[in-house]
Amino acid sequence: MQTSKTVFLITVAASVLLGAGAIASDIEQRPNSSSLAGPSMQTGVTVTQSAHLPGSLVPRATPEITGPAPLPLEEQGLPG
Repeated sequence: MQTSKTVFLITVAASVLLGAGAIASDIEQRPNSSSLAGPSMQTGVTVTQSAHLPGSLVPRATPEITGPAPLPLEEQGLPG
């Protein structure tokens, strides 16, 4: 019983040490840990200037039905 508990604890301790080492190695290899993208990364975004056209090219949306909607039959209540 004592041997299996000792093996389990050694396995857990080794796993913790390996995980901590991997995290420390990852943090150490990053040149600037506060910025993952870095200053030299290009995103490929292109901005073009266009002349402002007077008026809107898209017409304003208007509802086909105005006013309150009628209640469904099951919510109208008793007739009368």
